[in-house]
Amino acid sequence: MGVERLLAASGVGRASFYRHFAGKDDLVAAVLRERDEKWRRELDAEVAARGGHPLAVFDVMAGRFEREDFHGCSFVNAMAETGDRDHPVYALAEEHKRAVADFFGRLLADSGHPAGGAGREELAQRLVLLLDGAIVTALRDRSARPALRARAIAELLLAQDAELSPSG
Repeated sequence: MGVERLLAASGVGRASFYRHFAGKDDLVAAVLRERDEKWRRELDAEVAARGGHPLAVFDVMAGRFEREDFHGCSFVNAMAETGDRDHPVYALAEEHKRAVADFFGRLLADSGHPAGGAGREELAQRLVLLLDGAIVTALRDRSARPALRARAIAELLLAQDAELSPSG
């Protein structure tokens, strides 16, 4: 969507738009920053309410996938749209994905998951991969099933990793 279409759809005047944003990319970046903060804050609260285990992320997402306003992941969409790793919007999306991996890593540590065969950082990255796959699949399925399938796979990964732990 171009700036002209944004202005027409929003009813915002050109001068007002450019007073706040240098261009469309700055607007997209601002939206992504706000969405990142809100998404992570809400996910953290919902996962904590479910006991704080990494598998709870998939339970939370199962509910979100069934909502009428579910449109996938803004950050994956932004990466696909820009396609340029040097683009500032792409960098914001990468930053979000790193933060999600860090969140999984924290959940693994807080839930007492041993630093097993893969190590927490690698295991967290694997969980992000499952989450991203579930999100994209949910766009097609429009149901909780992708999150529940990803959760089942994550459960197997966690069990296998714990078995490979030196203390396991």
